[in-house]
Amino acid sequence: MTDIDIRIEGRAGRITLNRPDALNALTHQMCLDIDAALINWHAADIDLLIIDATGDKAFCSGGDIAQMYATGTAGDFDYGRGFWRDEYRMNERLFDFPKPVVTFLQGYTMGGGVGVGCHGSHRIVCEGSQIALPECSIGLVPDVGGSLLLARAPGRMGEYLGTTGARMDPGDAIYAGFADYHIDQDKWQNLKQTLIKTGDVNAVDAAASPIPENTLKDLQPWVEEYFAGMTFGDIFRGLPKDGMPKSFARNAPLAMAVAVTIIRRARGTDNIRSALEQEYRYTHRAMEQGDFLEGIRAAIIDKDRNPKWAHASPLDVKESDVYNMTKHLGPDALKWEDTP
Repeated sequence: MTDIDIRIEGRAGRITLNRPDALNALTHQMCLDIDAALINWHAADIDLLIIDATGDKAFCSGGDIAQMYATGTAGDFDYGRGFWRDEYRMNERLFDFPKPVVTFLQGYTMGGGVGVGCHGSHRIVCEGSQIALPECSIGLVPDVGGSLLLARAPGRMGEYLGTTGARMDPGDAIYAGFADYHIDQDKWQNLKQTLIKTGDVNAVDAAASPIPENTLKDLQPWVEEYFAGMTFGDIFRGLPKDGMPKSFARNAPLAMAVAVTIIRRARGTDNIRSALEQEYRYTHRAMEQGDFLEGIRAAIIDKDRNPKWAHASPLDVKESDVYNMTKHLGPDALKWEDTP
């Protein structure tokens, strides 16, 4: 059994993530395989793409980061940098793919899974879908183009979702702009067969169910009041103690501070390449200069859930710390010239 199944069926190019025991976490090779398929299908005789995954628990829980930890703790930062570089190029190609991209997002769609599932044109959630960008909990920032998705969320909702890593149910995901359609999962197989046979993406609209209620809309006024500060430090200082998100005490202070910065920059440019370039400035440095390795140790390796972040509190993060993680990388910057 391979980790990913890539083929053409009828009028559709099909990509199926196939690591259900690992919650379909993305490996470096899976990113390369998806990218190669997107290149090959750019001018192929197909009408649309279908991206789905096996198993009920997850579309994709994120990137497979165990190898990043192993190489990073050994002083080899090039593996992780290469993984992120290739993944981000794949994300950009998917975002700009010239034909409709229909994604089926059951269960967990988180982190790197957002980069595969939430840049499509027709993003489908079901009753069990949970979408999030929880990178700040492991010392990273929302990446894989996630900063642009957050920037496009209503008002300051992106700052809230990006710093807290809050999970979105189907209604929330549609409200925040991470999904488009709610369709009961038991209808998915018939819809896929129709898309394969006809290549007519209008079948998605025909199958759509009413959008479920969401909680984020009711939370929006509170978010607008408290998440408009110039920096994350301003946001943190302005929050009432009885309204402080619990995740702020757990997440990496530096990552949350940088998350606010790159979301604001993505909102200003509204360009996928610019967003990915900003994200890469942080991830390129995350193992050598940031909290990423400690975040993985605490969450995945030792599982003690007690990371020792570089900053004890968000109030300890200086503007110079944010600058040092987001300044231009010079010759190491993410490049597109050699991207077909």
